[in-house]
Amino acid sequence: MRAREVRVIDENGEQLGVMPPFEALKMARERSLDLVEISPNAVPPVCKIQDYGKFLYEKDKSDRAARKKQKVIVIKEVKFSVTVDEHDYITKKNMAVRFLGEGDKVKASLRFKGRQMAHRDLGYKIINRLILDIGDAGLVEFMPRMEGTTLHAILAPSKKA
Repeated sequence: MRAREVRVIDENGEQLGVMPPFEALKMARERSLDLVEISPNAVPPVCKIQDYGKFLYEKDKSDRAARKKQKVIVIKEVKFSVTVDEHDYITKKNMAVRFLGEGDKVKASLRFKGRQMAHRDLGYKIINRLILDIGDAGLVEFMPRMEGTTLHAILAPSKKA
């Protein structure tokens, strides 16, 4: 600790006030406990007199609980071609709707081969049609854009209240 003064809380949660760190450390040693820095960014920094092992255990426990609650976002890809058939388009559109319903993001990609690059408008029509057909199931996160010979659009699941 580099601070000149620290706010000290004892093991029962009672505030002992603001004091120099060496004095707080001396109080902690008298109680055969450790001085743990709880909030280093506060002015003055907040320290608590408690067992350091118990502090680490509680911190690990709260981190584990936070990890359990978070949702891992997965990006699923649906690939199209410029010459996609109507039935194939419908099947892939339904897959995209299913992925969005499961809470995953969908990357719709369309690769141009050879001379198809001269007809980019056909690719944009297919991707824009997909965006319109999906409708309320997803929100457009990235509008269709070219990256090399591939046209990409990313759709995120819509927020349901």
